[in-house]
Amino acid sequence: MSLKEAERLSVMRQMDKQYLTPRKASEELGISLKQLRRIRQRYLEEGESGLLSKKKGQPSKNKISSQDRQKALDLLKTTYTAFGPTLASEKLAERDGVQVSSETLRKWMIEEGLWTANRKREQRVYQRRPRRSRFGELLQADGSPHDWFEGRGEKCCLIHFIDDATSKITGAKFLPTETGDGYLDCLYQHLIKYGIPLGLYTDKHSIFRVNKEEIKKGVGITHVGRILKELGVQLICAHSPQAKGRIERSNGVLQDRLIKEMRLAGIKTIEEANAFLPGFLESHNKRFEKLAASPEDAHKALKSKRDLEKIFARRVQRKLSKNLTFQYQGVLYLIETKTPNRLRHTAVTVFISNDKKITVECEGKVLKHKIWEERAYEQPPILDSKELAVAWVDKKQKKPSKHHPWR
Repeated sequence: MSLKEAERLSVMRQMDKQYLTPRKASEELGISLKQLRRIRQRYLEEGESGLLSKKKGQPSKNKISSQDRQKALDLLKTTYTAFGPTLASEKLAERDGVQVSSETLRKWMIEEGLWTANRKREQRVYQRRPRRSRFGELLQADGSPHDWFEGRGEKCCLIHFIDDATSKITGAKFLPTETGDGYLDCLYQHLIKYGIPLGLYTDKHSIFRVNKEEIKKGVGITHVGRILKELGVQLICAHSPQAKGRIERSNGVLQDRLIKEMRLAGIKTIEEANAFLPGFLESHNKRFEKLAASPEDAHKALKSKRDLEKIFARRVQRKLSKNLTFQYQGVLYLIETKTPNRLRHTAVTVFISNDKKITVECEGKVLKHKIWEERAYEQPPILDSKELAVAWVDKKQKKPSKHHPWR
């Protein structure tokens, strides 16, 4: 007998002893006088058992049928293997028309041994940092090397940007390894679409800052660091993964949801994955994007596209020879000018754009140039510094001669 039924029994017994009138009894139970008379009549006819609910022991009308339960479990064992309860619940409703809540599905999966309940463990507590109030006030960036294609293709790295105020993914790209060019591609996407953000929050990767003693003296800056400085974007390097927890959690969500979406789409290559990303990110942002505390957009107005290409271009310093030539990556270039004597032994800046075009400037003026001679140059391979395994090559040690000074 439930507490509600026990309370009704107590009131009925008081009415038997004429301690309560029907009106007082209805007020005490919080029901109408008509309802009280029905309950009183059933009590007089059936006794205490008449107060018990007739629904006890009966299956719920909202109970999911055994056919739908078995169908869902069969799909979890075949099509949706390794799916979590939340994502599996969404896909069952979207693709198969089986409406099951994530918690019900979690219970079924635990019973069938398809899911293990997480045990709570004591962890170090990190203070939560409030979100920035405006969209574009702070971007978080990170690269996630992972087996994104689950063995169907090569391992690669997903670089993506997420806005701190809204959790919106503003740019993403698959690349073989985590490189500065990958971050710049995502940054370029963001700049063209939204404008210049106020800050960028990253880890201490050498892509963003010079990890040497020279940095303490204010000497040395990376290519990415220089671009951010010229754009007026504040670079913030986190001391721990927990400090930029928003994008770390985003990595975990993408490693769960994006991998399974690409599995269902049969994606096997980086090119196919990059073509799939825009549509996925649009639906992903609709699902997880938050509303910023302030409606104001913090992005600064973008400079002209021509100036932006110049800022993104790599720069190297060269000194002209007496015959006005300089060398870059195995190619000898000649400066064309009508006043050659003024430029002898002059320092010039070489700008290399993404399409490998070269522009030469001296004191802000563009100099005409042409290729004079091409030489063999082998481009070094691009490796991920986070996973770089240095292979030591055994060199043959030459034994010093008998009369060598070391002897």
